[in-house]
Amino acid sequence: MSESGGESGRRRGLAKGLSALLGDDGADVLQAAPGAGPQVVPVELVRPSRFQPRRRFDDGEIRELAQSIGEQGVLQPLVVRRDPEIAGSYEIVAGERRWRAAQLAQLHQLPVIVRDVTDREALEISLVENVQREDLTALEEAQGYKRLIDDFGHTHDALAKAVGKSRSHMANTLRLLGLPEPVKAMLDDGKLTAGHARALLAAPDPTALGREVVARGLNVRQTERLVRSAAHPRRRARATTAQDVDTRAIARSLSDRLGLTVKVKHRRVGGWIEIRYRTLEQLDDILRRLGATVGRTGS
Repeated sequence: MSESGGESGRRRGLAKGLSALLGDDGADVLQAAPGAGPQVVPVELVRPSRFQPRRRFDDGEIRELAQSIGEQGVLQPLVVRRDPEIAGSYEIVAGERRWRAAQLAQLHQLPVIVRDVTDREALEISLVENVQREDLTALEEAQGYKRLIDDFGHTHDALAKAVGKSRSHMANTLRLLGLPEPVKAMLDDGKLTAGHARALLAAPDPTALGREVVARGLNVRQTERLVRSAAHPRRRARATTAQDVDTRAIARSLSDRLGLTVKVKHRRVGGWIEIRYRTLEQLDDILRRLGATVGRTGS
C-alpha cells in the first residue's frame, strides 16, 4: 500500500467535505499556516485523538503501510493540535494510521502540521477523513454522525454533503444504533453486514433472527425474506402448509416410479430427498435410472 497513492485526491475530497461543515475556511484546517511549514516532532510526544471514531484498525493494512513508510518515510505529514491536557505534547487530528505504522516501522520522529482546532473541529475532521477512506464500520460511522448531530448541532443535509453520502444512506446508517447490543456485536465482528443489519431492524426479534442468519450463512435477500416471514407468522404457516402438500405429492410420485419409499424434506433454503432401499439390487436399479455408474466390491 503506497502512502502516496491517491493521497492528493483524498485530500481534495477531505477539504471539500470540511468546507461543507466548517465553511470556506474548512480546507485551511489541513494546511500549514502561511510561512509555517511542517515540523518534525518525536513520536513519543504524539498521541491518538480522543475524538477518533474508529475503534478497530486492520493489522494487515498497518503492517503494509509500515513497510511503505520504512522504505519511503512518512510522505504526508500528520495534522495535529497541541495537547490540551499534556504540555509539550500533541494530539492527532488526522493521520492515526500513519502514526501507528510509523511506530511499527520504528521511526523516532514524525512530520506534523500543527493547527489550532477546537474539539468540534477535531471530531469533524476525523469523521470526514475516515468515512471518505471507508475505514469505519457501519456502527462507527453511525456513532460519529450521532455525535456531530447531538453534540454540535449539525443537520443531516450538511453532514451528508460533507461526507459525500446520500441523506438516505446517512439516515439508514443512524438507524443501526437502534439495534439490540448482541446484533451490534455481530455487526462489529463482521458476522453480519450493514445490509443484514438494516433488514433485521424490521424483525420482531432481531437478536434471535440475527443468530439464525449467522448460523445458516444467509445472504441479505434471504435475510429479508426471513424477516418478512417472521413478521407475518400466519402467512408463513399457510406457505408451510402448501409446501408440505406439494412435497408429499412429489414424494408419492417418486415412490410410485421407483417402487421404493421416498421422502422429500424441503426447508426455506434448500432441502434433500431420501430414498430407502433394502438390497444392493435395488440400489443398482436406482443408480441405473439416474444414469449413474459406480463400482462396488463383492457380489
